[in-house]
Amino acid sequence: MQANRLFEIIYILLNKENVTAKELAEQFGVSTRTIYRDVDTLSLAGIPVYTEKGKGGGISLLPDFVLNKSILSEREQNEILTALQGLAHVKADEAKGLLNRLSTIFNKTAAKWLEVDFSDWSYDNDYFNDFKIAILAHRIAEFDYYSSYGEKTFRRVEPIQLWFKSKSWYLKAFCLTKQGMRLYKLTRVNNLTITDEHFPVRDLLSAEPMKDADRERADISIKLRIAPEMTYRVFDDFDAGIVEKQPDGSFIVTKTWPEDNWVYSYVLSFGEYAEVLEPEHLREIIKTKARKLLEKYL
Repeated sequence: MQANRLFEIIYILLNKENVTAKELAEQFGVSTRTIYRDVDTLSLAGIPVYTEKGKGGGISLLPDFVLNKSILSEREQNEILTALQGLAHVKADEAKGLLNRLSTIFNKTAAKWLEVDFSDWSYDNDYFNDFKIAILAHRIAEFDYYSSYGEKTFRRVEPIQLWFKSKSWYLKAFCLTKQGMRLYKLTRVNNLTITDEHFPVRDLLSAEPMKDADRERADISIKLRIAPEMTYRVFDDFDAGIVEKQPDGSFIVTKTWPEDNWVYSYVLSFGEYAEVLEPEHLREIIKTKARKLLEKYL
């Protein structure tokens, strides 16, 4: 929407002395002509924005301009402060400073009704922040990556986005080796280097569908019988719509997953309290792994 774009342009200009129409056009995915129309709209609205042509020129705000908080409603101010609180919990240090500045501008203290912590109890490195820098600065990243099978490969990628999905952080990136979009789990990244090489912004709308960085994996539909003792896990791990409670208190769960070692380990994590009903080949795999596990304790 134009209103959102105009607001973002103001904040960009507040943080930069000068920015070109081309840079703004690339960021918002519009033409430079549209950006110049936006500048005209801002000027008509009383925002002291001006343009300079030639080398070193661009779009700027008058140095003495201060954002008038009245252009935001009370609800919008609270939503901005709440969003910044969430960002502050993912090591976005600049969000803390911005949160303090906007709280002062809005003359209020953001109510801390929401606490967000995406980290687990053991994983702790700075790759999240490093990838954030690489994404914003459009810099190529290099790292070693371990597949779900423990295979180590070297990756050279153009980082696009950090993504939180199913209790884990992932990196969406364009793999320069495979020449396609790939998904990398951050906990499997090692020896990360953010290079000084820059890459152009790609047209993601025309890119091929995202693939997992592991090998191609076929999806399988798995039917499990889970004992009543694992009730807490059933409702922690599965949507109620795929859970069928049985007369004896057990549960039948049918779930589709990509078949790999994670699936085998997940089923085995229930111990004696889960049984694979379908498919038959997965029953045999779990049976073989259970025998090998038993042999270690004989």
